[in-house]
Amino acid sequence: MEQPFDLTLIWAGIIGFGIMMYVLMDGFDLGQGILFPFAPDEHTRDVMMNSVAPVWDGNETWLVLGGAGLLAAFPLVYAVFLPALYIGVFLLLAGLIFRGVAFEFRFKAKTSKYLWNWAFAGGSIVAAFAQGAVVGAYIQGFKTENFVYVGGALDWLTPFTVMTGAGLVAGYALLGSTWLIMKSEGEVQAWAYKLTPRLLAGVLFVFAVVSIYTPYVDPLVKSRWFDSLSLIWALPVLAMYCAFIIFRSVQKRDEGLPFVATMGLFAFSYLGLLASKWPYIVPPNYTIYDAASAPESQLFLLLGFLFVIPIVLAYTAWTYWVFRGKVKSTGYH
Repeated sequence: MEQPFDLTLIWAGIIGFGIMMYVLMDGFDLGQGILFPFAPDEHTRDVMMNSVAPVWDGNETWLVLGGAGLLAAFPLVYAVFLPALYIGVFLLLAGLIFRGVAFEFRFKAKTSKYLWNWAFAGGSIVAAFAQGAVVGAYIQGFKTENFVYVGGALDWLTPFTVMTGAGLVAGYALLGSTWLIMKSEGEVQAWAYKLTPRLLAGVLFVFAVVSIYTPYVDPLVKSRWFDSLSLIWALPVLAMYCAFIIFRSVQKRDEGLPFVATMGLFAFSYLGLLASKWPYIVPPNYTIYDAASAPESQLFLLLGFLFVIPIVLAYTAWTYWVFRGKVKSTGYH
């Protein structure tokens, strides 16, 4: 029976939305961990951790939703990505687990707090780097034959993926510093203001390199961007406008605008990457339709997701509303 709507396209939208929500929501609390070693004192670290304490575990709900949906709707992605990225995925999960444990133990530690500080920072940096390296591997593409990965276990680790990994670490740190500007005050906020322009410069450097590199690893991408002028060019222009807003708003000592503009920078960069590779979900060979599961499976799971996603969105919005306002080392006020 022919479906009246394109389930594969709907699922691609759901997965893309889930990944974007995870990057934006979990990015700023990973950013707190990345910035932990550079914090001037323990009071600053207390403020940083308290700023994300009510929301960090809820933010990771989007990773679970995105991963479960990807497995159900596009099983070929798992069949290729896991053999290709075993080590990267292991580092990602290990980092998230380790920082979660450190997060809880640091609140209770007395003499060993410094160890949990390093554990929290290390787990955050490793998780962010692994995510960025996976993005770089996606841009490079995968060696496949007959829907099977035929490359090596370390093919994903190249100078380019190391750079994208480091770039995402800087990007999450930028999200973290602008979040801290919005949620803190006094000396902590002043430190975040000082740090933000340096992080923005690092992110823009990686943005430029990826933008130059991507069209030359895939003829389709090069054709899409350079054969004719199209609306796709609005995405990098909007991303650069967001970067300008970040810089100007920090100069003017705005509190909320730097974080909002940083989220915009991430969103437009992400959309630019998707526009470059669309509709290939396992580049350079397989599209979303090649990777899709049976329509019956997609429809059955779609009914469940259409029920769950509004609940998660409502819970997220309620949590951020309840814990709005500034943060001190002793909590919100």
